[in-house]
Formats: sequence, structure tokens, C-alpha cells
Amino acid sequence: MTAPEPRPAGLDGPALHYVAYREATMAEPGLIVRGQRVLTPDGIRPAAVVIRGGEIAFVGPYDPVSPAHAIELAADEVLLPGLTDTHVHVNEPGRTRWEGFASATRAAAAGGITTIIDMPLNSIPPTTDAAALNAKRLSARGQIHVDAGFWGGAVPGNAGQLGTLHEAGVFGFKCFLADSGVPGFPLLDESALLQALREVAAYQTVLIVHAEDAAVLGRAARPEGTTYASFLRSRPDSAETAAIARVIRLARETGARAHVLHLSSAEAVEMIAAARAAGLPLTVETCPHYLAFAAEEIPDGGTEFKCCPPIRSGANRERLWAALGDGIIDCVVSDHSPCPPGLKLPELGQFAAAWGGISSVQIALPVVWTQARARGYQLTDVIRWMASGPARLAGLPRKGRIAPGCDADLVAFAPDETFVVDPAKLFHRHPLTPYAGMSLSGVVRRTWLRGVPVSGDQPAGQLLARKAPPDE
Repeated sequence: MTAPEPRPAGLDGPALHYVAYREATMAEPGLIVRGQRVLTPDGIRPAAVVIRGGEIAFVGPYDPVSPAHAIELAADEVLLPGLTDTHVHVNEPGRTRWEGFASATRAAAAGGITTIIDMPLNSIPPTTDAAALNAKRLSARGQIHVDAGFWGGAVPGNAGQLGTLHEAGVFGFKCFLADSGVPGFPLLDESALLQALREVAAYQTVLIVHAEDAAVLGRAARPEGTTYASFLRSRPDSAETAAIARVIRLARETGARAHVLHLSSAEAVEMIAAARAAGLPLTVETCPHYLAFAAEEIPDGGTEFKCCPPIRSGANRERLWAALGDGIIDCVVSDHSPCPPGLKLPELGQFAAAWGGISSVQIALPVVWTQARARGYQLTDVIRWMASGPARLAGLPRKGRIAPGCDADLVAFAPDETFVVDPAKLFHRHPLTPYAGMSLSGVVRRTWLRGVPVSGDQPAGQLLARKAPPDE
């Protein structure tokens, strides 16, 4: 009888069972990506990821003998799961000159993002009925370098369309409680918000909310001139806290699942924590720009920093980081919202008239990693916030993890390599970004989508649709 091969020391648990790994790779090799640092659900460890048919078949130990068909990570690289970004404004069709599927998804892949969920506004038409959703899908088909799904829109008068959109596969519905900035996507008043939440509860999906209160904004001082301080006064913390309080109250009344988009004000953290502690199915996101920038550092006339809700103080930023660390904020997503540079009015520098939105989909991961490591967080934290957390929000169990049965969406990431953001090297349509010239840590060297390297030459992304739960 042949003696069994010795199991390498230091490997525990069935997911890293050495004999099973050897049998799996010898029976049908497939593709293997391996390295000394692989971020698995059990943490970062030496491992080999076996891929078959675009799926992770097995996560095994790092065998000292390298199979000929294995891809070996460099010593300074960590293998991460592909990120999921649930807040991307692609703008196609209708405003493709702002951003299109080809450019947005190429930039996403270069930044380690392998799945995006596209927002329902800024395109023409907005995704508020089934015909508009179909137009989105037709526009995206054959252009996307990563997988892409779609949010539907909840606007006044389209409550009767939500069921059709839900059945067509949108991942949930977005609404505004303040002016969206585009005429085709009006805000919901309290009555319409209540109706939307009731529909969402009936369909067992989620309402994602731009939570700024229109009445509070209406009473705030108007921004004047080129000073950022004036713009910040026009979007006070109280606009967010009032809107979030309303969402909590009505979600409690209806039993609906709600998600607060792009939280910028830490003043709302306490009420969010209390609502979650009481069992309300409420989730929250924030964005890289709220975690990296501070209002007091933004130059007058720096309209490239304009977004709504706004970037707030450095002290507020640190409270957002604390809420992330405490698990009160669930995920970090880009809110990539580009426009032609002229709409930022760089020559005038007037915040009131400039378009609000920040382009960051390609550099979101290094931005967050640079800021996170400076505060003592680990890559495992960043991946929870930017991969598994957003995938959970969208209901994508095959995304955001390096585990058997998941899509083989992988990223070779060099966390210690530094670079300076050069807008000319970004793939999104327009190079304008407030991160220009910033020194960041963390370089995405390779991205795989279902085990296939994303080169930018041949779009291979798939269109995603919400899957109905088993009992639906």
C-alpha cells in the first residue's frame, strides 16, 4: 500500500484539505491561481484557487510543487475577490458623452471591480419602466468588461411600474427625497415614499434612498461665489438626518427593507445604529470621497470636489471611519458620477452652478486602502466593505468571496506599491477627478472575470438580473 502524502503543516479546516486538493487538481486541472497571500473567508493565507468553467471549484493549500498550468502571484501581491460596486452612474443611453458602458466598465476592471450595478438616472430615458430597462440592456450588450446589473427608479407616478421592473430583474429601486438635478427623475414626497416602501415590502426587495430632505435644503442658505464653505452651508447635516429619520419611521411602519445611499453626515450614525439594534432591516453605504477628503482642505473654486450630499469636516470623516469599524456602515461604493469637464465650470469655480458628482470607479480601492491602513484597518476589512458587503446588498451570493461555488472574479493586488494619480491614465471617459496628483498605496495588477483575464480588448462581461428567492 502506498503511504499517503504528508499534509503540509499549518493548514486546518476542510476548505484546505490537502488530499482533496491534490485529487481535484490531478483529476481535472483547470486553471489554478496561487500565492502566499490569498484572501479567503478564513483570512489571508497561502492557497491555490482551482477554477473550472468560470467558477471557483476548490480552494486548496499552497503546494510546494507548482503545477505547470498554475498562475503564480508575485511575492508582493495578494489575491482578492473582485469588488462589487453597487453605485455607478453609467449614463448610457442618452448621455454617453458623459460616460458609457465601455469606458465605465473598463475603468472598473482596471480598479479591481468585477461587478457594477448601474443607477437608474442620468441616462435618457431613466430606468423607471420596463422599456427603459430594455434600452439599458441593449446599450450595454457587447460593451461591458465586467458584469453589470441595474437598479430601477421609483419616481412620482410610476408605482404601477415597479412590479414589472421587479419581474424584469432589477436589483431594487432608487428614489430621491431632494431634487436629483435631472428633470426626468423627480423626488418622492412623504406620501409617494410611503407607497414605494409598501411596494418594496410586497416584492421583498430594497428601496435605496438619496437621503437629503428637500424642505431642509429649501430653508438653507443659498451658496454664493466660489467658496466651498458657502456650498457646505447650503447642504447642512440636518438635511441628511431629517431624511434618514423619515426613512426609518416609514420603513418601520411598512416593514420594508431600506438602504441609505452615500452617507456623508456622521450626525445620523446614532439613529441608524438604534434602528438596526431594534431589528429594522436598514443598511448604509458611504463613499471613498467622504473617507478621504475634508471640507477644510478643499480649495475655493475646486468644483471637482462638488457632490451631494457634500464632503464634510475632517472630524466628521473620522466619525464615519469609526462607524465603518463598528459595522454601522455596511459598505463603501464609488458613486462614480462623471460629466463632461465643462459642466464642472472650472473657469468660474462656482459651486452652485457646477454639476455635482465625483469620478472614482478606477481608483476607489487604492483610495480606501490608503486611508484604511493609515487608521489600522486590514485588507480583510476593506474587502468586507467593498466586495462581500455590496454583493450582499444586491443579493449576489456568487460575488465578493474566494470560495467554492463563487464566480472566479479575482484581483492580483500589490498593497504596498505606491503611485500618483495621473488622470491621463484613467479609463473612464473624462479624466477630471479630485484625486489628481494624490499619492496612493495599492496597485491592481491583474483582474480576472470568471477566470479570464480582463485585458480591455474583448468585452466579456455578462448582464445580471435579480434572482427570485426559492419561495417566491
